[in-house]
Amino acid sequence: MGRIPHARALERREPADHDLPGDEDRADLLLPADDGRRSSVRLPGPGEQVPGAARPYREPLLRGIRRRGSPGALTGLVASPFGTLLVVANPAAGRGRAGTQLPAAEAALRAASLDYRLVLTARPGDAAAAIRDAMEHEVSFVAVVGGDGTVLEVVDAILRVPDRTLLDRPVLGLVSAGAEGDFAKTFGLPNDAAQACAHLGGDAVFPVDVAKVGFVAPGGAEATRYVPNVAQVGLGGAIAAQTLRLPRSLGRARFFLGFWAAIASSGRAHVEVDADRRSFQGRASNVVVANGQFTSGGMRISPRSWPSDGHLDVLVQTGPRSEAFTLLPRIYRGEHLPHPHIAELRAKAVSVRSDRPLTVEADGQVLGTTPATFEVVPQAIRIKI
Repeated sequence: MGRIPHARALERREPADHDLPGDEDRADLLLPADDGRRSSVRLPGPGEQVPGAARPYREPLLRGIRRRGSPGALTGLVASPFGTLLVVANPAAGRGRAGTQLPAAEAALRAASLDYRLVLTARPGDAAAAIRDAMEHEVSFVAVVGGDGTVLEVVDAILRVPDRTLLDRPVLGLVSAGAEGDFAKTFGLPNDAAQACAHLGGDAVFPVDVAKVGFVAPGGAEATRYVPNVAQVGLGGAIAAQTLRLPRSLGRARFFLGFWAAIASSGRAHVEVDADRRSFQGRASNVVVANGQFTSGGMRISPRSWPSDGHLDVLVQTGPRSEAFTLLPRIYRGEHLPHPHIAELRAKAVSVRSDRPLTVEADGQVLGTTPATFEVVPQAIRIKI
């Protein structure tokens, strides 16, 4: 697949590969000429949507989908194009840093003259309850202020409401606060709460896929979870479990201590991975099933993932556990692929079986154990950009 001529290049009658400032010559952004009233190509349905279908498999993901222009000066509080905004905030995220950033985030919302309602969460399940109540009252725009765990809970709650299509589900805004937002990072959104709130104005949205994950819950019952970003089976799950046992006061050191503890206690297992028409059988330390690119506080574990291509990217790590030490710096930079000890698969449906139960995690949250299944839900939700 060749480059797609950029809208601005066509307008100026310039060559398709003409260099434009910054990201403007990225074919995968496909932004039209500057216009304060619009910021992307229109697709059917409310709002301006950026299509995310055309990308060569090995092309790196977008460096950021950015809204250009502004909705113009507004007077008084107004509803966004999607209606009144519901802000679901987890003030405890990032050892309480999200709570300290919340006043600045609210100030940014008021500066944008956005009409909003704020809900604070105090414990797991509060965000999901707020979403269920909001969807019963036909709220069509939700923003999450917090970390990836809160985003996971909100997306799962949205997808569990039956008989809804993409356009019936709320538009989701991502406001990373307190902790680095890995899912938001895939879209180039800022890691500052006040700056991220600036992306909640206007009507540019990006439709993305979600993974429906099946696993064995504690107690032995089968369970499912809708995961927007990255799930791991094996070493990644063991790291998440070890990390959650450590006090939050350790900050970023908490992950690395959990990493060392998991490396010391985990080993390779025999796994069978079926990914559509392809499969892997053999000993492996970790299986990554990715929709987004980043996990674990900025680790670019799946640099070739594209969150709206209708597929999941699967990485089976077959090397010894000691190899994780040498791979880790390269994984953070997204420079670990291709690798002789990482099998790469790509599929709409994935199953993972193992000779012993392996921990399944998603975005730092322990879900359960194998056997596990992963099924892409295409064009499941719209992300506000």
